[in-house]
Amino acid sequence: MPSPCHPPGPSPVLQWTPSHVRSWLTGLGLAKYSKQLCDQHRIDGPALLMLQEEDLRQPPLSLDILGDIKHLSYHINALRFDLQCSDQKVQYCLSKQSSIFPSPAHTGDSSPLLRSNSLASTSSDDSSYGLASPMGRHKDQQANSPRGLVCSSCQAQVHLPKSNLATILNPERWKTAVAILYALSVSWLTALTMTVVHDRVPDMNKYPPLPDIILDNVPHIPWAFEMTEVTGMALLSIWILVVLFHKHRFIIARRFFSIAGTIFLLRCITMLITSLSVPGVHLDCKPRPYGTWANRLYNAYIIWSGAGMSLQGVRTCGDYMFSGHTVSLTLLNFFITEYTSRRIYFLHTFTWVLSCFGVFFILAAHEHYSIDVFVAFYITSRLFLYYHTLVNNRAVTKYQESFDAKRTWFYFPLFSFFEQNIDGRIPNEFQLPLTPQDVKNMFTRLEVSLRTRFEDITKKRNEKRREKKRT
Repeated sequence: MPSPCHPPGPSPVLQWTPSHVRSWLTGLGLAKYSKQLCDQHRIDGPALLMLQEEDLRQPPLSLDILGDIKHLSYHINALRFDLQCSDQKVQYCLSKQSSIFPSPAHTGDSSPLLRSNSLASTSSDDSSYGLASPMGRHKDQQANSPRGLVCSSCQAQVHLPKSNLATILNPERWKTAVAILYALSVSWLTALTMTVVHDRVPDMNKYPPLPDIILDNVPHIPWAFEMTEVTGMALLSIWILVVLFHKHRFIIARRFFSIAGTIFLLRCITMLITSLSVPGVHLDCKPRPYGTWANRLYNAYIIWSGAGMSLQGVRTCGDYMFSGHTVSLTLLNFFITEYTSRRIYFLHTFTWVLSCFGVFFILAAHEHYSIDVFVAFYITSRLFLYYHTLVNNRAVTKYQESFDAKRTWFYFPLFSFFEQNIDGRIPNEFQLPLTPQDVKNMFTRLEVSLRTRFEDITKKRNEKRREKKRT
């Protein structure tokens, strides 16, 4: 009785013995693998059809020549394509292993036995995340379509993983305005809290600096703290440029302000809970009674307007746990590296170097304990990563009715509010804040407005002259 599965060759593949496989390998010029495949692992026809490329790469086969791996995979795919099979049992057994029997509803073609490889297509910009760029998404759709084939000869179809890039990118400018107001309110509360903790700074004679492994071994550098703020200003300048030229500037801006506001709100609490002793004997820190609340509010305004920077003449004491300068350096560095192309590696290296030097200068200035810097970096990095992990995995929209979504609303209400309509990762796309057409339209509107105003003024003057002539 003839077999229901047969290729156009002289012998059905499913009836091949290891000897047939050996002859097939010899015909391909790959006879050196016949002992390993045929003698050691007893690969016959059905086993050959079920071999995957990863089987050739991984133990126990562990082939180490890339060209041979690719040739074997290619010719195995060719055998699958040539195989004509009507036996449902055989189709089921083979498809469970290698997915070479997709249903007609998915492929639109029931005659060829198509193999579905699991290949990940990544763009050069998003390679570190295993994501596809917007251009890559178009290619993914072609690859997932019935016509999206690797080559016309082997008809191997590629099914790519679904991209987690956002499909809804509404700027929602009003939410950005809310985030800015939130950050400004927290910054004012931070400045006010600094005036409170300054009153409670421990007496240096009674409470000397605490032992610190790094501060005890790094000499004090008087100008180091100013250098920290210079590096911070450099990072801030880069971040402002990124926001200005990023296509989705309103989304990333509100993320920055919401995360920064939350971290500094937590800092207000940690500053109030425990007052650490002054970290360096060179610091002139004494309790400063402000007297009235009006005086306290005035000093809070000085701190707030100067952004708490010593370059602006602001000097505060007692705000040690945790370091606000470290928070700023870390947050700026993370946002710059997240929202710029992965290919601009020199920029990412530069921002990391600036951030590390800034942290070093904080410690060299003996303005904070090492634990202040460590806690600031840990909290900032964790909150940044948690926030972006949630939104990049579509935790808001994909699980809208799930328990996780409700728990997210409870623990991260700001995240749930700001990211409610974002369903994935933001692509790094850049454009001019004002295109030449925008500039042209602006000048056109200005010209029309000036012309209209000039005509109105001329008309009024003419009317006045006519009235004078009449009188």
